[in-house]
Amino acid sequence: MIKAGTPVITDMKIYPVAGYDSMLMTLSGAHAPYFTRNIVVLTDNSGNTGIGEIHGGDDIAKTLESYKPFVIGQEIGNYKYVVDNIKKRGWMNANNNGEGLQSLDLKNLKFVVHAETAVECAMLDLLGKYMNLPVCALLGDGQQRDEIAILGYLFYICDKDKVDLPYLDESGSKDPWFSIRRKVSLTPEQIVSQAKAAKEKYGFKDFKLKAGVLPGKEEMEAIKALKKAMPDARINIDPNGAWSLKEATQLCKDMHGILTYAEDPCGPENGYSSREIMCEFKNATQFQVATNMIATDWRQFYHASALKAVDIVLADPHFWTMNGSVRMAQVLNDWGLTWGSHSNNHFDISLAIFAHCAAAAPGNITPMDTHWIWQDGQDLCKNAMKIEDGKIKIPNRPGLGIDIDMDRVMKANELYNTMDNHDRDDAMAMQYLIPGWKFDSKKPALVR
Repeated sequence: MIKAGTPVITDMKIYPVAGYDSMLMTLSGAHAPYFTRNIVVLTDNSGNTGIGEIHGGDDIAKTLESYKPFVIGQEIGNYKYVVDNIKKRGWMNANNNGEGLQSLDLKNLKFVVHAETAVECAMLDLLGKYMNLPVCALLGDGQQRDEIAILGYLFYICDKDKVDLPYLDESGSKDPWFSIRRKVSLTPEQIVSQAKAAKEKYGFKDFKLKAGVLPGKEEMEAIKALKKAMPDARINIDPNGAWSLKEATQLCKDMHGILTYAEDPCGPENGYSSREIMCEFKNATQFQVATNMIATDWRQFYHASALKAVDIVLADPHFWTMNGSVRMAQVLNDWGLTWGSHSNNHFDISLAIFAHCAAAAPGNITPMDTHWIWQDGQDLCKNAMKIEDGKIKIPNRPGLGIDIDMDRVMKANELYNTMDNHDRDDAMAMQYLIPGWKFDSKKPALVR
């Protein structure tokens, strides 16, 4: 008996888009006034639309365009074959040096990103609508939870008024969080004020401070201030490997009861990889370690796990694909380790990607990272997920549970087209603060 198949994809469109950012500081420098992403919109012959989001940049947009011949005409139910096929046959920049992100060199970011995730997400969105199921029900062993805990992602922020760049000014906003997220934040007191404003708006119970900006001792003072202000919160720190093994050990060894875990506290040094150095850090401090730098693919994870160098893998689905991220969650749960998700600046489609992967991840997962609070209000969807009481609830709707707003997408595309450079460049704004500034993976951004 011949049975009808699932709907067939009839069209695929890619929309490069841009949004507004704050002058957020990391080891790699200062965020530029704009961040970029790529939006994928698929249409099938049942009339449904599926959407996906991935990192920005011309190379990733070119990669997505190369996927079209392998996507259009395919059944949505055959999405796993399609994702595997486009990964093998789509265009890819050939300059990958294989280093990954263990030294946070941003030119390698596009090689760690899996552009096929945007297609995977859009096809899962379509399949969920066809089957009347949420995307998380189609991943791994199905939906494991209805809501996901989110942590408050805190940043040092430099003075946007000291640079001749078009950063958004929200000083007149009546929303305390919207106002404070654009203001200078370089002291422990200012970081605590930032955390309190984020907690008031979103209900966060846990926080992470992006470090690698000031001397490590100063950053630890901010951690102590956060814990004093919020004694029941889990407080974490992420210097992106800026500290040496010796410094990381000295900074963290007496922080038990204050610091919950350290994310990528140290990186490669003296001929040893980050995985070896992180193992030694764990032995010296007895702290749990999280990473989104030393285990960004399965081969790296093999070596990291063999050395017992990591306890919490932040498996960003944009780096792993959605199925790969949930597969990692299953492995970690079976091995007694912990899953979490790292993020970059993103719109609300990626927020839904994170949420659905977290909803399908088994076990006791760690609260999820997201940059979305820094982009809140720039929704590209009509009914974006929201963070309330420190959590995201999975919508009682099929697919991703959100609907694209094409008017907003096209406005974000117009902003993208005004930009001279579409790749992330954290060194540009630093030239105004420190002339001749260059990235150094072993020097905090403001220490020169």
